Amino acid sequence: MFLLNELNATQNQTRWWDQFPPRLRLIAKGRLWASIGAGGVLYLSPLLFNELGFSGSQIGSGITIAALSGTLARFITGIFLDKGVRCSVPLKIAAIFAIISDFLLFHSHDYESYLHGQFFLGTAAGIYWPAAELIVPISCQDFPSSKGFALVRTADALGICIGSFLGTAASWLDSIRFIYFLDFFCMVIFLITINKKLFEDQQRITINKNSDINNLSKVNINNKKFNSFKLILPILFLSLYATSILSLLQSGLPFDLLNGGTNRPPLNETLSGLLITVQLILLLVLQWPIGNWLSNKDIKFGLKLSLISLLNASLLLAISSSVTFGLFLVSIALILIAIGLTSFLPTATEAIVKLSNHSNKGITMAMFSQCFGISSIIAPITAGKLIDYYGNGIILWISMSIIAILLFPLVNRIIIED
Repeated sequence: MFLLNELNATQNQTRWWDQFPPRLRLIAKGRLWASIGAGGVLYLSPLLFNELGFSGSQIGSGITIAALSGTLARFITGIFLDKGVRCSVPLKIAAIFAIISDFLLFHSHDYESYLHGQFFLGTAAGIYWPAAELIVPISCQDFPSSKGFALVRTADALGICIGSFLGTAASWLDSIRFIYFLDFFCMVIFLITINKKLFEDQQRITINKNSDINNLSKVNINNKKFNSFKLILPILFLSLYATSILSLLQSGLPFDLLNGGTNRPPLNETLSGLLITVQLILLLVLQWPIGNWLSNKDIKFGLKLSLISLLNASLLLAISSSVTFGLFLVSIALILIAIGLTSFLPTATEAIVKLSNHSNKGITMAMFSQCFGISSIIAPITAGKLIDYYGNGIILWISMSIIAILLFPLVNRIIIED
């Protein structure tokens, strides 16, 4: 009976995987490998250079350099994609830049070489994201692109979890520079994946006449661009908020937990790190079921669910500072944050694809992915100053709650024609 159950489970998993188009499955595999490498580098690089004696401002300036180079790279990539460059081209260039950054950072022992490595790392990310997102709906064919985004976001979450776990294990063994070797290995596998003929057969940014990707009316090209940018503005504002919450999970929340609240006792680094690890696992576990469920819902429903979840999570985090059982409220808030982010990421990406027109899908996707870069600069700095000034995160989380309330009217301004 046990063997029969195992066989049935395997067959169900196979049927689940086979529901996706072959090209989409290949993209999910490629993004999984890319995320494994990124998981270690993004989460543990600051720890490595802190151990080398770099100051907080030096480490922060490296992150800023990466964000600035990524900003420029995103827009340049978007422009070239709109001019007809195949999505596989920037993905290959991004992998090469990532490999260069791995080599530089692996051998970095001084501030100058660290900055050089961060420059290439940020550039790689900037080139990667617009193409990695746009290639998803192109590869879905008649398959719902909303489910395609849920699949690749699940691959991203799984990769980040694996990469951060392997990097943490390496740090325990005093071999933290292993994260760059891991990323190098993953980038090589990623290059092999996107060099397969099936991947090379990907089309440029074109719209199938039966596809649901292009939902704007047929007007002249200038009006299309103006209407497209006007329509995606609410999504961009919502994205800045959601990605700020994501950034605060890596900066503001750990700092708040370590400091403690007015009545909530401070946590040690081990427990704080454990909570963040649990958060990553929640994002992984919830991404596919929530993303798949929302694929059959209206886009506004998914965005409202995300805002409500993040609003309540922020309120709970603010209240947690003032009560002795604050850690319990933090745990509930982490669940709500996971629901909010897993609701938002695939839904917002799908909305951007639907609202952008054929002539500027690359640049609009670049603008969307740039929200991650902007929030990763602004949110940690703002959170640090607020927590330093007030001694806890109450004002930070109340502010995030108020912003969520103010953003609600924007959801109703999103108009997607079917």
